[in-house]
Amino acid sequence: MQETLVALVGFAFVTSVTPGPNNLMLMASGANFGFLRTVPHMLGISVGHSVMVFLVGMGIGEVFAAVPALGLVLKLAAVGYMLWLAGRIARAAAPEGGSVSGGVSGGVPFSFLQAAGFQWVNPKAWAMALTATTVYVPEVDGGQGWAAMALVAVVFAAVNLPSVSVWTVLGREVARFLTDARRLRVFNRGMAVLLVASLWPVLRG
Repeated sequence: MQETLVALVGFAFVTSVTPGPNNLMLMASGANFGFLRTVPHMLGISVGHSVMVFLVGMGIGEVFAAVPALGLVLKLAAVGYMLWLAGRIARAAAPEGGSVSGGVSGGVPFSFLQAAGFQWVNPKAWAMALTATTVYVPEVDGGQGWAAMALVAVVFAAVNLPSVSVWTVLGREVARFLTDARRLRVFNRGMAVLLVASLWPVLRG
């Protein structure tokens, strides 16, 4: 079991720290709002995804497998919502006459509940949850019952939070160079393009 947990930690770290919709949005939020105002967003991702891992392990994933139409609805919802988010990021800008550095910008950061809910339309989050529950849960304590699911979910949450925080810090540091509204607009539009590009695996599938 110890070897399985080590492997799970490694999987959780690699999948959490690599680029994806969550991390791109956190980088944009860190640049626009600063670290502290992005904390609820980070917590929402970590807690929301751990709940997702648990529920998928308890059988929600099987429902989508049994009813393919639900998967199509989820895919369409993911594409639509992420395009809307990309538009929101692209239009974000510092208030006229305001300072860009220090996390002062127009709009508001994601709330805890918004970030937690976003996991259900995040293709990467689904892939992570399905892999964790199919590959690692059977090896944890025999893979029996809710305890094994809960342990895998807790490990994911513990690894995910510091991993995604790196992207918020990166965004905050990038903000040092976004010293005027024009640079911030260019940055935000670039992040919006990257967020749309992250949809490619969904559209290809």
